[in-house]
Amino acid sequence: MPVAVPLRHELKFYISQSEYYLLSHALDRVLDRDPNGSEETNEYHIRSLYFDTFNNSALLDKLNGVRDRDKYRIRIYNLSDRLIRMECKTKVGSLISKRSIAIPRLLTEQLIAGDPTGLERTRSGLLQDVFREMTLHLLHPVVIVDYVREAYLHPAEEVRITFDKQLRTGLNSVDLFEPELPTISPFDHGEIILEVKYNQSLPPYIRDLLCTYVHNAQNSAISKYCICRRFENFE
Repeated sequence: MPVAVPLRHELKFYISQSEYYLLSHALDRVLDRDPNGSEETNEYHIRSLYFDTFNNSALLDKLNGVRDRDKYRIRIYNLSDRLIRMECKTKVGSLISKRSIAIPRLLTEQLIAGDPTGLERTRSGLLQDVFREMTLHLLHPVVIVDYVREAYLHPAEEVRITFDKQLRTGLNSVDLFEPELPTISPFDHGEIILEVKYNQSLPPYIRDLLCTYVHNAQNSAISKYCICRRFENFE
């Protein structure tokens, strides 16, 4: 489980529509908007295709509370193939790290088809790990996770605060590039997920904003990947 980038803190909360409205408006006044968001709404669409091993080790490690674990995914934005990223998110205790590399659509389709041929010659440590996992542990695509993200940034401690909305799962489909992919919400009440990421410490005034507007929210071990596999039968 090599970690190639610095470890960061990550907090996750379920929040209500009213908490989202108040906090997002407060953040919009003091933080920078994510340049990837639209000018009008500061939103963009994320679609991730998650991979797991033949025995669902990523899913079970999360559900069983394994301290150190990896998750592999391919991610696109706004349902476009202009930027495709292969990513590995690593959890080390309470800290996180993410490795990411842009890959072409041809390689993406090859990996979705379960073919790692050629990756044995790559210089990318991340893609070498993908090759190893696909070869030794039958890493393969398992579920599509869709949502709309609204993000705010601050350069101090590389703070990144995101609201993930309209979470939907593609159920048994792994058709990453299908814009009309049938999806379903895994939630009953349209929950919103607030995520707060930072390096060493959260600036006090940002912590104060969170305490003011989402003081009842509890930091939770939320996994969109696990949530979107809730309809599967593993018996």
